[in-house]
Amino acid sequence: MNKFLKEFKDRGFFYQCTNEEDLSKLLDRKKIKAYIGFDCTAESLHVGSLLQIMCLKLLQNHGHQPIVLLGGGTTRIGDPSGKDKTRKILSEKDIEKNSKNIKKILKKFLETKNKKIKPIFVDNFVWLKNLNYISFLRDIGKHFTINKMLTFDSVKTRLDREQSLSYMEFNYMILQAYDFLELNQKQNCILQIGGSDQWGNIVNGVELIKRYSNKQSYGLTTPLITVASGTKMGKTESGAIWLDKKFLSAYEYWQFWRNTDDRDVLKFLKFFTDIKIEEIEKIKDKDINDLKILLANKTTSMLHGNKEAKNSEKTAKETFQKNSLGQNLPSIKISKDSLKNSLNIIELVMLSKFVNSKSEIRRLINGNAIKINNQVITDDKFLIEQSLFIDSYLRLSIGKKKHLRVELN
Repeated sequence: MNKFLKEFKDRGFFYQCTNEEDLSKLLDRKKIKAYIGFDCTAESLHVGSLLQIMCLKLLQNHGHQPIVLLGGGTTRIGDPSGKDKTRKILSEKDIEKNSKNIKKILKKFLETKNKKIKPIFVDNFVWLKNLNYISFLRDIGKHFTINKMLTFDSVKTRLDREQSLSYMEFNYMILQAYDFLELNQKQNCILQIGGSDQWGNIVNGVELIKRYSNKQSYGLTTPLITVASGTKMGKTESGAIWLDKKFLSAYEYWQFWRNTDDRDVLKFLKFFTDIKIEEIEKIKDKDINDLKILLANKTTSMLHGNKEAKNSEKTAKETFQKNSLGQNLPSIKISKDSLKNSLNIIELVMLSKFVNSKSEIRRLINGNAIKINNQVITDDKFLIEQSLFIDSYLRLSIGKKKHLRVELN
């Protein structure tokens, strides 16, 4: 088996391939260009996109050149895959801003100096914005049948649930297939990689290229990542785990990985770090907490740099072992005037954004799960007074793993 595909499988990335045997032979003969698409629906990617980013890194590690497609055009339509309603349509200004920021995030993970493997960034709005509707229907639309389009999960699931699916969304799979054709013709791209929910869209692209230009191309998908508890990767009580420091601090990112379920640690070391498989096999029987710290350090340094990873580890040790305020803990600022207006514990916890409802905060208080400066708070009417602040700071703890510096100014 080709070395790229072997590592792709050994790391657990593999789910499906359109023609694995032929692709393996091709990859043995030559270096290729392969693409992954990212729609620009938010200003930042989150860890739900991290496996696709690691696929781009793996391509580079094996000498292949990744193409990153930023969906400035398809974001204007909305991918129905996995959705139960139409996605909110963003303004052109927001899409452009999101695209620039996502590109900046991706560059943190990828090698950008080596000309042979540095990523090629493209925006499908460039070729989609000026499509002539009649010509597109005649040249591209004729290669698709409604019968087959209705069988794909992205469409079938919505129709089975009797949830509306707009004609605009129905066209998404045709546009994605056209993206592959465009990249195949202009960039000689012969492989598309995506999540398992993109299988139908990817197969459409492979078939369109074959029918339109009689060329062979390939599709490769990754599995849907769930954590040991069964929930979707990256979904937490406090929201998405963003890859932009503006939305999630390096320390909080580090803590997310440090708090990985024991059952997921080895899997995540293979998925989300570039530690060699052989090395992971050697260390797999080490103390689980040491492996969690290794995972947290490797993932954080990849995104935020070694210094931030080490600072996060140091802050965690200070916070949990020495009960200090921890200089790198996430923090919020409150004014002295807010204390004069009788700020209570529920209002303070709401400001932290760690918990989203007052009823949940009361439940935590009843369970002795909320502390200020390591003192358990048992009264949901407890008032935050200036005497609680040490050098203008106090520490708010919610459960064993969520800590916040509250600064008075």
